[in-house]
Amino acid sequence: MKRLVILGGGTAGTMVANKLRAALGKHELHITVVDRDDAHHYQPGYLFMPFGIYNTSDIVRSRHRFIDDGVELVLTEIDRVDPASHTVHLADGRLLAYDVLVIATGVSPRPDATPGMQGKLWGEKIHEFYSLPGAQALTQAMRRFRGGRLVVHITEMPIKCPVAPMEFTFLADDWLRTHRIRERTEVTYVTPLDGAFTKPVASRELATALVDRQIALETDFAVEHIDNDTAELVSFDGRRIGFDLLVTVPLNMGADYIARSGLGDELNLVPCDQHTMRSLAHPDIHVLGDAGTLQTSKAGSVAHFAVDVFVHNFLDEFNGRPATHGFDGHANCFIESGNGKGMLLDFNYTTEPFTGDFPVPVIGPFKLLKETRLNHIGKLAFRWIYWNLLLPGRPIPLIPTAMSLAGKRVEKDVSAAATGMPTAVAPSSPAPAPGPKPVAEVRREPSVSVRKAQDAPKLDTTPLAMADQVLPTPIVPKF
Repeated sequence: MKRLVILGGGTAGTMVANKLRAALGKHELHITVVDRDDAHHYQPGYLFMPFGIYNTSDIVRSRHRFIDDGVELVLTEIDRVDPASHTVHLADGRLLAYDVLVIATGVSPRPDATPGMQGKLWGEKIHEFYSLPGAQALTQAMRRFRGGRLVVHITEMPIKCPVAPMEFTFLADDWLRTHRIRERTEVTYVTPLDGAFTKPVASRELATALVDRQIALETDFAVEHIDNDTAELVSFDGRRIGFDLLVTVPLNMGADYIARSGLGDELNLVPCDQHTMRSLAHPDIHVLGDAGTLQTSKAGSVAHFAVDVFVHNFLDEFNGRPATHGFDGHANCFIESGNGKGMLLDFNYTTEPFTGDFPVPVIGPFKLLKETRLNHIGKLAFRWIYWNLLLPGRPIPLIPTAMSLAGKRVEKDVSAAATGMPTAVAPSSPAPAPGPKPVAEVRREPSVSVRKAQDAPKLDTTPLAMADQVLPTPIVPKF
């Protein structure tokens, strides 16, 4: 009997376990899921907590509730993985042998990696919403805020849900207007990217939304440290941005056991094939969710689509057939824009977000890159879909795994000149690191996302042949 070990019981790990348990019996495949505790977090809900839309009970539920009874759930920390012996070493001393390993432990905010971020202003004027404690503390900070300089800041790409900082900015603008303190608040959006987003058309539309709300946009800002004495962000090029309330997105890094195992890059992300999610160094290890180097958004929809591809390929190989499915980088996400409206993005490796109708041409009912009430409703409805369809592994109607061009208004020229926006540079996805690297070494130079693409090592993105097509080598966006 084959042994599948899944590290991480979040979105990707739970879906894989449930889909494979439904497809294969206990006598055919033994499935073990490892996570640190029994609390499953609906992470998109963190965004809404500071504005009183969700509370803790809305976004935290038991893992046991969503993992099939036929799956072994082990609750403990992970010490390390030994790929040579096909063994996972757990913090409590136990060893788990595997035939196939899925790494799905995601990424976490690391405020300790930026000098000054956790200084004396941490928890007072400096906050984050990428963790439950952070979102809870920021909720109280928003209640205390009476105006001044509100700065929303991204430390580095890639991050979980790359549109979330923009969403927070829009929601904050709406919240400040509702509480009648917007006129005495200066709002600034600070990003290491060279535009509001990573691709020209979306960057154009989102930058316009910022201008309409009188929100300043500061680009190409690679933070060197935070000055707690003057309450300022300080970039490597010497720019300073003062704040009365800083809502920052800290550096996002993979789990520390990845470094201890020698499996990851400088951000503890596991280099993987862009179409099969297989580790570039170890063919019996796959990386799903946010833990790998897929050159697309680190988002729940990406985990959903990538898991579908992985499960198809796993079952083919399990039954002695060649794997023929390839992931196209499909991402689909709603963007809250405040005032009861939202936008929608749908894109993949080779097609950037465009305007149009989704999922049905003309009919929609959702609009791409356009603010509508229905998009906002779709965003809120996703919480129900997440708990009741996504995690149990049930199909979501009308949302295909592979991206479709149907309904999209494809713009032939998406160059910087055509859109009036600069062109972003793709991030690196380096070869596996030789061994552990302490976090203190990570932030000693300008950000990864602003390095030149020609200086970055290249991934092996040779596509997997599909039954009726061959995927092109992806044009990798930066997220």
